[in-house]
Amino acid sequence: MKKNIFATALLSLALATLSTAAASGNTPQLPRTLSNARFVYVTAYDGDQFNPNLLPEDREAIGRVQDAIQKWGKLTVVYRAQDADIIMAVESRPSEDVLAVYDAHSGDAGSGPSQTYLWRVMGRGGLQKREIPLFSQFEKAWDKIAH
Repeated sequence: MKKNIFATALLSLALATLSTAAASGNTPQLPRTLSNARFVYVTAYDGDQFNPNLLPEDREAIGRVQDAIQKWGKLTVVYRAQDADIIMAVESRPSEDVLAVYDAHSGDAGSGPSQTYLWRVMGRGGLQKREIPLFSQFEKAWDKIAH
């Protein structure tokens, strides 16, 4: 029994270390075509922030990402997908958070964005209250294509 507890604790520590390393490691590169984007719509995979069935964690993640975008000042948050150049989709779970970027104009007419993300990062605690490391990775990737 003690061996199982020790093995589980060791495995948990290793996974947490790998997740942290992945979150702070290499930032994926954004496509250069996104450097012309000016308007961003933030949503969750399960719906927008006004969807009454949306999990509170996802609603809070949307708000935190919108606040970070506004503080950053290089993109303008819009509240309708059809007004956006890019769409950021978030998902906040205890096991892992996700931030992905989609081209708002790549889907079929009237059907929304393409199902293929252009950029995505994941990490445990990546969209949490104080810091938003996943958005920080987006900022770094944006700065690389903006120059």
